[in-house]
Amino acid sequence: MLKTPSAAPLLPSVHAEGVSNDEFRAAMSRLAAGVVLVTAHEPALDPDGPGGDDVGMTATAFMSVSLDPPLVLVSLRDGSRMDDLLAEQPLWAVSVLSDSQRQIAGRFAMKGRISDRLLFEDIPYVRGEVAGAPLVAGALATLECRTEQRVPAGDHTLVIGRVLTARAPSADGKPLTYFKGRYRQLS
Repeated sequence: MLKTPSAAPLLPSVHAEGVSNDEFRAAMSRLAAGVVLVTAHEPALDPDGPGGDDVGMTATAFMSVSLDPPLVLVSLRDGSRMDDLLAEQPLWAVSVLSDSQRQIAGRFAMKGRISDRLLFEDIPYVRGEVAGAPLVAGALATLECRTEQRVPAGDHTLVIGRVLTARAPSADGKPLTYFKGRYRQLS
């Protein structure tokens, strides 16, 4: 009687260091992070055609790097639309989202989402004067940046940008945060 091998159980992916993807995700989910919308304007392919597209993505891996010169860092998943765009287009913007902008964060974080053009359709924004990218109305702060350096880091690219403009248009409001896999409000 022939025995057919049974399917091997799926084991969690464990790296050489002994930390599984699930263990790492669980540990890092305990680190509260601010939520931003990173935007850029993709120029038109044909100079005589339509004016190009706005692109946006929600990010929680965003931080200040330096005061002099003013630098920030955002981590982008390799091969994402934003990573591909910022590899060619050096100008981008950041809107620091308030706790009342949870729907915007969720909309731009969806997998398999609709086109960026439709995502921006009913969101009030102004176009940045330097980067030309959307800056969300009601954001706690907005920044316009120019890429200074791109650093490969595992399955992400760390994009370091020089801050060209910085404004804090909304004095009121609380930040939107991300903790344990969910958007949260500070009490």
